[in-house]
Amino acid sequence: MSLRIGVVGAGGFGRAIAVASARSGHDVVLWSRRDRELPDPIRVSTDIADIRDCELVFLAVPARHAVEATEQLGEVVDGRHSMVHVSRGLVGADLKTITQLIRDKTVCRRLGALAGPLVAGALAEGRPSGAILGTGFPDLTDMVREALGGAGLRIYETRDVIGVELASATVGFLTVVLAYVQEVGLDPSTLAVLATRGMVEVSRIGQTLGAKESTFMGLAGLGDLIAAVAGDQRPELRLGRALAQGVHLTNAVGEAGAYVEGIDVAGHLIEHARRLGLETPISSTFVAVCEGRMSKDDAIQALMERRVGKE
Repeated sequence: MSLRIGVVGAGGFGRAIAVASARSGHDVVLWSRRDRELPDPIRVSTDIADIRDCELVFLAVPARHAVEATEQLGEVVDGRHSMVHVSRGLVGADLKTITQLIRDKTVCRRLGALAGPLVAGALAEGRPSGAILGTGFPDLTDMVREALGGAGLRIYETRDVIGVELASATVGFLTVVLAYVQEVGLDPSTLAVLATRGMVEVSRIGQTLGAKESTFMGLAGLGDLIAAVAGDQRPELRLGRALAQGVHLTNAVGEAGAYVEGIDVAGHLIEHARRLGLETPISSTFVAVCEGRMSKDDAIQALMERRVGKE
């Protein structure tokens, strides 16, 4: 079955979705702010109105551009459209998810969030990979599987949409932390402690926002973090390494080669947790390092000297 697929955003992930969908035999239009060169038969357009005729829309823009993008989409989509986003970020200090934003800015209600260890390079090249789709519409999962195609791409589903979005957003930050620790030279045991306790820390915050703990321990959370630590070359890894080498945060973001939303997400999560009286030792310590308020030696000492409780 051939689908009419729209992709909003011409970054790495947007282009990968367009390439994978076209390879699967679908009619693909990619919306970009400026003209782009993409292989045939992908059609590139700078007119958002060209999304109107699509059945399935992939929103592939960073969270910081999502408000503008969804406002534009609100002028062309309606209840017939299905929309899936791939953002790893959240919007604003109130931690609004992208699906919540889409509901606010458009009348589209058949929504999903695609996350997990899927990376742009593997998707574009058709290498074996996996992902999870958070949605309340099982038939939307079938559409996404059909769209992205390939026997090697396994897409699981869950109804915990907010859990998928929060887990994906917080993995971005934890990836920076773990890359930092690796570059500093700490051993695998310390890495394992920070990875597992960090995931517990963010899952507790996520549960206060309506997410399920199990989602953080699945593909959207721990599975994605394992892929990152294994070295799938995402920008968060480059950012963490640069920070560990003493590069200032502003310059380190430049060296990452792409905008990394995890630092902003971490700051907002910490504020949310503080209002609820939740402890965030890993997140708080690392944000202090990023902002130059704590040295790496003091940070490691502070974490290791914390009282040990039950797992």
